[in-house]
Amino acid sequence: MDKIRILVIDDHPVVREGLAGMLAGQPDFEVVGMAADGETAVTMHRALSPDVALMDLRMPGLDGVGAITAIKAEQPAAHILVLTTYDSDADILRAIEAGATGYLLKDTPREELFRAIRAAASGESVLAPTVAARLMTRMRAPAEESLSAREIEVLQLVARGASNKEVGKALHISTATVKTHLIHIYNKLAVDDRTAAVTTALEKGIISLER
Repeated sequence: MDKIRILVIDDHPVVREGLAGMLAGQPDFEVVGMAADGETAVTMHRALSPDVALMDLRMPGLDGVGAITAIKAEQPAAHILVLTTYDSDADILRAIEAGATGYLLKDTPREELFRAIRAAASGESVLAPTVAARLMTRMRAPAEESLSAREIEVLQLVARGASNKEVGKALHISTATVKTHLIHIYNKLAVDDRTAAVTTALEKGIISLER
């Protein structure tokens, strides 16, 4: 029986080693490598071509979404399963849009994780129940709530008190582009200013201040 070759990517050594040890206990799994950041993940994925990459989102340097984007650009058929503690709409949307095969949270029971890895190796999309529920809610939401992943990122930073200039710097976009995003956000949420936009988005669960 061919084993499912897995690349583990996480910036926390304890998590990385723990995952590798847990996965190694499954007869049909083989951990072929571990990476602590996005840049290394891209390089190792290129060299190893694993069946499944387990990808953390928040890492120093190139983050998980950046790594997913780079890997998929080189290997469109790559199966990348996000495994993270973050479940905000912005994180989920960015990962799925970048090409993630699935999105799981780190509190997922191990048997469910094993099933998800096997499913991802076959090209099946796998979503944690809470993540699936969030996506379904967004799909059913009225048009004014349907903010893009970038608009959610902008609003998330605004909610933390960032100025337009600071938002632009953080997202590597111009201040003018930030203003354009805010205008679109106001229109979609049917509000007139940034305070009302943040308040409305928090009430609707579009953004979260938990970080």
